[in-house]
Amino acid sequence: MSSNNNNNININSNSNGNSSWSRHSAKMSTAKWIWRLALSILVVLVTSAAANEPTGYFREVCKYRKGKLLRPVTEYRQRLHALREQMKIRSSLRGLEIDAYILPPYDEHLNQELAENDKRVQYLTGFTGIGAFAVVTARSAAVWVDNRYVQQADAEIDCEWELYRLNDTVTITGWLSAKLYANQRVGADPHLVPHYLWMRWERELGNRLLVLSRVNNNLLDMIWVDRPPASNFTIRVQELQFAGDKWEFKVDQLRMKLQKFSCNAMIVTSLTEIAYLLNIRGLDLPYTPVVKSYLIVSHDEIFFYVDHSKMTQGIDFHLRTDCYNERCVKIREYNKVWSDLRTYAQIWKRVLVPGPCVNEEGASEAVYTALPSNIVYIEASPIIFMRAQKTPEEQRGMREAHVRDAAAICEAMSILENRFFIEQWTEEKVKYEIDRSRLSQNNARGLSKRSVVAFGEHSALPYYISSNVTDIEVTDQSLLVIESGGQYYEGTTDVSRTFIFGEPTADMKRAYTNVLAGMLELAKLRFPSNLRASGLDVLVRRLEWENMVDYPQTTGSGIGAYGAVKEPPISIAYGEEGSHRFLEGYFFSSEAGFYRPFEFGVRLKNVLEVVDTGKTHPNGMKFLEFRHVTLVPFEPKLIDPTLLNAMEVRKVV
Repeated sequence: MSSNNNNNININSNSNGNSSWSRHSAKMSTAKWIWRLALSILVVLVTSAAANEPTGYFREVCKYRKGKLLRPVTEYRQRLHALREQMKIRSSLRGLEIDAYILPPYDEHLNQELAENDKRVQYLTGFTGIGAFAVVTARSAAVWVDNRYVQQADAEIDCEWELYRLNDTVTITGWLSAKLYANQRVGADPHLVPHYLWMRWERELGNRLLVLSRVNNNLLDMIWVDRPPASNFTIRVQELQFAGDKWEFKVDQLRMKLQKFSCNAMIVTSLTEIAYLLNIRGLDLPYTPVVKSYLIVSHDEIFFYVDHSKMTQGIDFHLRTDCYNERCVKIREYNKVWSDLRTYAQIWKRVLVPGPCVNEEGASEAVYTALPSNIVYIEASPIIFMRAQKTPEEQRGMREAHVRDAAAICEAMSILENRFFIEQWTEEKVKYEIDRSRLSQNNARGLSKRSVVAFGEHSALPYYISSNVTDIEVTDQSLLVIESGGQYYEGTTDVSRTFIFGEPTADMKRAYTNVLAGMLELAKLRFPSNLRASGLDVLVRRLEWENMVDYPQTTGSGIGAYGAVKEPPISIAYGEEGSHRFLEGYFFSSEAGFYRPFEFGVRLKNVLEVVDTGKTHPNGMKFLEFRHVTLVPFEPKLIDPTLLNAMEVRKVV
């Protein structure tokens, strides 16, 4: 019995032991499966995150370095590392962490044409083109460029930088949302960002639970060693024989417009508008004759904020700085504008702050935040429309400038044609000859843009930029495209022509003649003055659309009188909203092109003047027409007269 009992006891104890072991095993198995499930979920999340990681332009040179954080051995990596250190220092000193930093392509006046000491993106990245945005986080960096600069950026920037196209599916804010966590901060200098763009970024980042912070002390400036000094060229007067109207008259006109808007004052931030309004010119930008400055115009005062070293006795006399009425200009130091805006904001009831208009970006975020929002009135600057309608003196000057410019181009091309088969010519050598000839003309003040010479397959690239790196020989086997412009006391020029030194193919002649026919179609138009500029684009593109091709450039842009080579309000571009109307006295460039990849391209550009026909439309509007101002001949060897009507043939042959 006892033995049986013992056996029973043992059996029971074994049974209990097995039961306990089973429960333990079940718990272990459950924990293991939970761990495996969690690990699987983590892998899925990581894989999903990797799949959703933004991917930019594929960079062949960087394919073996993808995902690696490279050591800061080159100067550009050292600068990127230094900027990240500044982001950390700012966080420790201010207590507001900056997890990402946006560097825009603008200066304080929102120009994309920059002086050497304002080329911040170039200093950080090495990219020498224009219009690029750079964005930096603790472990990532990316550059956004216009489509025309993608190949150039790929060749110039380090492999630490991802490369994206502007207006692509991956936006700056979308990229940041993929790189950052909720409630992290994105910093930017409000002096370098247009207000409308800041508002868009703020909204888009806010939707992704990110915060956009103003960083008034530019972090890039803090690491910029041996930064070039600012320009110290003195201001010069644009004489009345070229300007037409006295600056006092222009200010009176502006004040009348401010009165219509019920505004007490206006802050003028555009350098070309200040130059026009005060009849002054400078050398603070490479191709546009402006002075780095701000201007405040109220009904009884004018404040001009500029570096005093740029002033001369002649400018003091011109601006009447020694008197104290509403037609006298008070000179202030450049940076004093910010304290003055805050001071006068306590007096003003309503202030006009410029908004965007075509290629003008309006005022910066810093200007808007310097004023209480309840007194800010946002409107396209009225100076834009005053400036666009040239005075009789400016109209005459523009025509004279184009006579000089045509002489320069014809002289250069004559030299090229005479020496073509006895010397070796390259794109850069042709460009030098064009620039030399233009700068040797009377009253020449410089170039209005960087000259571009493109031969052969380079001419098939719509936005090719010639340089010593890309330079190739020019022969008689293909087309040569030359795009250039000049600055003269009388006016500004912009011209494109396509040449050939051998015999063109039938395809070349057909392409050239179709481009030319589109430009002639626009030039011969007569129209009522209420027609919007964007509606004219179809005339120029029609023949190309019939052949199912197109060109990427804007067909038409306003042009200044010894000012900027592109000025609002005119922009001839189909699909553009808010397009403006022509007025007599407007001048604009008309451009068209054809591009056959890897073979050849055609580009033609003229400047046209808007003139009154003297006739009236039944609705009471004036009938307007265009007049060619550019006098550079077209290439006769490339014109197929069978593709033109009799009137067009008489105009060009």
